[in-house]
Amino acid sequence: MRLFPASKPVKHLAAAVLMVIVAAILYHFWYLEPVVDRGNGLFGQEIYVWQRRWTKAVSKAVEQAASQASGFTVLAAEVSWKGEKADRIVRVPIDYNTLKATGRPVGIALRIGPYSGPFDKRGEAANFLTGLASSLIAEAREEGLEPVELQIDFDCAESKLNGYRKWVEAFREKISPVPVVITVLPCWLNERAFKALARAGDGFVLQVHSLEQPKGPEDPITLCDSKAAVRWVEQAARTGVAFRVALPTYGYLVAFNKEGRFIGLTAEGPTQTWDEGTSLRTVSSEPAAMAKLVQGWQEDRPCTMQGVIWYRLPVETDSLNWKWVTLSAIMAGRIPRKGLRVEVEYPEPELAEIVLVNDGETDQSAGASIEIGCEGEDVIAADGLRGYVFTRTDSANICLQHHGEKIFSTIRAGERWKIGWIRFKQEMEVKTHVSSLQP
Repeated sequence: MRLFPASKPVKHLAAAVLMVIVAAILYHFWYLEPVVDRGNGLFGQEIYVWQRRWTKAVSKAVEQAASQASGFTVLAAEVSWKGEKADRIVRVPIDYNTLKATGRPVGIALRIGPYSGPFDKRGEAANFLTGLASSLIAEAREEGLEPVELQIDFDCAESKLNGYRKWVEAFREKISPVPVVITVLPCWLNERAFKALARAGDGFVLQVHSLEQPKGPEDPITLCDSKAAVRWVEQAARTGVAFRVALPTYGYLVAFNKEGRFIGLTAEGPTQTWDEGTSLRTVSSEPAAMAKLVQGWQEDRPCTMQGVIWYRLPVETDSLNWKWVTLSAIMAGRIPRKGLRVEVEYPEPELAEIVLVNDGETDQSAGASIEIGCEGEDVIAADGLRGYVFTRTDSANICLQHHGEKIFSTIRAGERWKIGWIRFKQEMEVKTHVSSLQP
């Protein structure tokens, strides 16, 4: 009678245990996420200058931003393709004197439109692009400015990242020792070819802002999902490559036809004419959300995340971008202050004008319901403006309510809107009370 099992099963058990241990070790090294070092504290906040025409307003905006910006990246050229040939090349006449006067580091950006291949480190397309990059750097040096980097913004398909890596290697060889930095989309992070691409350059800029096509005018639209941005930053950090994060300041006009279908969008630039019946919706970056992102990263972030670049420079003539006062507040480390109120002006003794004033640091919805105290029998005439209309509440009060398109009514920081007027039989003092005001 055997008191112990046979030796053969024991050997099988030992082998099985050994295999489990080996598998665990391999899993740890191959599949587990690497430990990411953490950091905190202030970081650099640069600003991207995207304009193709350096007007006086653009130069003034650069001067204004220089006191807070840690640096600037300026668009220097843009290339579009027709097949394998460069179809259109736009070179931006940069105001180098203004940039030099800021005393801030300046990088130059080269935008490259969609290109399907072939990708060859020594091919015609690569030679053309690296030659263009070299001439942009030479031009800056001739103007007395030494670029701190060349930023490549290539609209690359996810399936072409391996080919793009060959271009990045060609850029580095051509313009060394100027660093080559690439802009990166979050969807690239999941591609097997991305890590090699990221390591081919001297760093990257992770663009966490985008606009997905809405199904209808009432669909929620977000330019930058804060939770997703945090997740993407952690994912990008696992490459071990230094990077910065591009955050949005801009907005879009999104257009829908009579049936409510999405038909297009426009950004800052020339006004587009739309067909009759088109409804427009403004979609903007949310300042408070962006401020909280920056604050969160200053408290805790991966060490490889070195700062943010604000896309784009606020210019006074912009209609869809933030005002400078908004970006300035966020860069200073706080959420922009809101300040919306109603004033009454008397251009004539018997005439009262109702004025909506935004003296805060951020744009706000203009939708409001304003009670106006006055004797109804003393009113000769009254009218609302900018989507506001008068309604009667009782004999001693009338109400000024917003009946316009709420999704398209934004009063910008620093603006004053005349939203209504009342003419009386005799001189009167009007009292106002805001009964409801949209945030």
